[in-house]
Amino acid sequence: MTMAPQTQPDFTAVKSRQHAAWSSGDYAVIGTTLAITGELLCEAVDLRAGQQVLDVAAGNGNATLAAAHRWAEVTSTDYVGALLERGRARAAAEGLPVTFQEADAEDLPFADGTFDVVLSVFGVMFTPNQEQAAHELLRVCRPGGTIGLANWTPDGFIGQLFKTIGKHVPPPSGVKPPALWGTEQRLRELFGDGIAALTVNKRMFVFRYRSAAHWVEVFRTYYGPVLKAFAALDAAGQADLERDLMDLLERFNQGGSETLAVPSEYLEVVATRRGEANG
Repeated sequence: MTMAPQTQPDFTAVKSRQHAAWSSGDYAVIGTTLAITGELLCEAVDLRAGQQVLDVAAGNGNATLAAAHRWAEVTSTDYVGALLERGRARAAAEGLPVTFQEADAEDLPFADGTFDVVLSVFGVMFTPNQEQAAHELLRVCRPGGTIGLANWTPDGFIGQLFKTIGKHVPPPSGVKPPALWGTEQRLRELFGDGIAALTVNKRMFVFRYRSAAHWVEVFRTYYGPVLKAFAALDAAGQADLERDLMDLLERFNQGGSETLAVPSEYLEVVATRRGEANG
């Protein structure tokens, strides 16, 4: 009995749908609440003044601003131009000199070894072609440089959020779950011998909202993947998804009956690019 060959996902089509999702709503409303994670990551990579830093899939610029706060020379990239505009406005408000450039995390428009530090906070993990994205992170990082990532874990709240959504709106066939970036095993697979060292640290970010209903209202309005999931369902399906999200939130909530405080585990990653040229 011969096995049918495994077909490669249509990454172009998947990316187009993802771009539409992240362009919908207004991720900056959510992203701003995550600012502390960019600051913590810049401390984890021991970022130094004057270093050349690239923020990949930067969203509205949390890691970008954190690096600029430390006097680095920062280039902020995302494939959603509107999010870069939000980052640009934040940088301008704080008087921070940052270069903003629209770019695809799987095809970065920079020469090999351009940056001392390459960062991504809950960004590059959502690329459909994980191997290509990891290759690009390595390629643009100089030998001996540092790659710093913050990635949601599979078992944490956001990992479970996407698992819950997937029960109602199945993810693209053949595309690996983004939360795999939140596991050391997958990171070692992705970076392979391109890195000389890898350190991972589990952290918690706490989503703090007025209530579970408030969280659902904000995320279905502004967070592209949730907004698109609701839009793909009829009224009954939307009600079922909302019920499951409320159940998930209540299961994780540590804020008591008066408010919502949902810890979400993520992996803080610091990798050292191998000293010789990457093949």
